[in-house]
Amino acid sequence: MNEGMKRHARHVATAAVACVLSLAQASLHAQETAGAASAAQAAALPADLAKVTQARWLRTAAQRGTLAQLDDATLTALFKALDPLAVPLYIRNGPNGYPSYQFTMVRQERISGKWSDTPDRMLVKTTREPLRVYAKWLPGGAHAGQETIYDTTQRKDEMYGHLGGLLGKIPLWTAIDGALARAQSNHQVKDLGTEFIANLYLTEGKKYLEAGVQRPTDVEAKTIGGVRVVALTYETPTGRPQFYAKKEVLGLDLHAPYFRTVESYDNDGKIFERIVIEKIAPATLDDTAFDPKNPDYAF
Repeated sequence: MNEGMKRHARHVATAAVACVLSLAQASLHAQETAGAASAAQAAALPADLAKVTQARWLRTAAQRGTLAQLDDATLTALFKALDPLAVPLYIRNGPNGYPSYQFTMVRQERISGKWSDTPDRMLVKTTREPLRVYAKWLPGGAHAGQETIYDTTQRKDEMYGHLGGLLGKIPLWTAIDGALARAQSNHQVKDLGTEFIANLYLTEGKKYLEAGVQRPTDVEAKTIGGVRVVALTYETPTGRPQFYAKKEVLGLDLHAPYFRTVESYDNDGKIFERIVIEKIAPATLDDTAFDPKNPDYAF
């Protein structure tokens, strides 16, 4: 594609975004205020009201499938044009997950300075009130065969699990932040889920603003591990330990206010964490889902 064609494509995408935002603001303002202003008036909303309107539009557009229907160029231009606080407000208003759900994920981390050659593949079932987690390490991953259950109604600081394999079928209780857990992950089992990622984003976002990081340094619509997302890149001036990462790339789901992918980089530019939530769906989970005696489990 020559430079003239590229400029034309960018112009078309920008024009489409301007139209989308104008129509979105006008529509929402019309719903909330009798005798609403025209699209031109809506486009001139005060900054605080604009970010609220945009966050509400994002919620509606995600739920209706509008975001997912946009092509990559328009989706990228749209998120570049949003008020810097529209996405944080959209995430904060949630919901950042489901009360009860299950998902499959791929997770790869740098443990004690060493990057894992083989990522973990996991099936996770979780409820949030009360917080309970069942996790199974799937075939093809680094720790295939392992299982663990964390249930705050049983023990708040321990999880029950086994290592898998021929010699690892004996289950035992172990601290959720103990040496065994830390040998495989920098996170606790209760961090598994979309809520943890969203909350970390919001916490870091406050520090971004304090450090003068107003917008993502890059925005790109892309497909990661089979999941199509809007990837928002944030680069911090000082990096760790002040921030969770020097550079963070967060893949926003196109249907709900949470993130499906994460890539975190240290101060030397080396990746230390990669997460892809491949499939996620609400699920009705009763007590048997968190019972080691469940015949589907290998405790």
